[in-house]
Amino acid sequence: MGSPTLVQPPSSSLPNTVFLVGFMGCGKTTVGMCLAQRIAWRFMDLDHRIEQEESITIAEIFARAGEATFRKKEHELLQRIVQEAAQEGGRVVALGGGTFAQPQNFALLQRLRAITIWLECPVEDLLFRCALMTNRPLFQDEASFRQLYEQRVPYYHQATFTVSTEKAEPDEVVNRILSLSIFQGLG
Repeated sequence: MGSPTLVQPPSSSLPNTVFLVGFMGCGKTTVGMCLAQRIAWRFMDLDHRIEQEESITIAEIFARAGEATFRKKEHELLQRIVQEAAQEGGRVVALGGGTFAQPQNFALLQRLRAITIWLECPVEDLLFRCALMTNRPLFQDEASFRQLYEQRVPYYHQATFTVSTEKAEPDEVVNRILSLSIFQGLG
């Protein structure tokens, strides 16, 4: 069986590409890998690719060069990924938690009519998950975490689709994604 083809608006410039968006800790990487494996597409994590190309962690980029430098690198890489996707397709891309909330990235994906899926998760669950991780450069304390979440939610709400990750294992979230209209007829 070959790779599936998305049922999507003909106006999309990125055939067979899905971008997962959402706040840090919502499961973009885990769900993205499961989804890509399930539908035999390639998986790419934007943050991991930045780390590979820079040979340092995201936290180190923030510490050494600041958020503005990181966001510039992030945007440049997203532009390259979009070009690759337009040529090759068949990929699931997990964006960083703040990628979709950066105006230039949001505008790029909107202009291309990219298929974006917000992995929605209650802020309390995100707090719990991120408190256990040490590699989150923008997670300092609960108040700033909640404030950052509230700043980004309006962008996430503009994703093409929203899928809840609440009380769901990654496989269940993948099932929810595959039940979206863009995947109908693939099963």
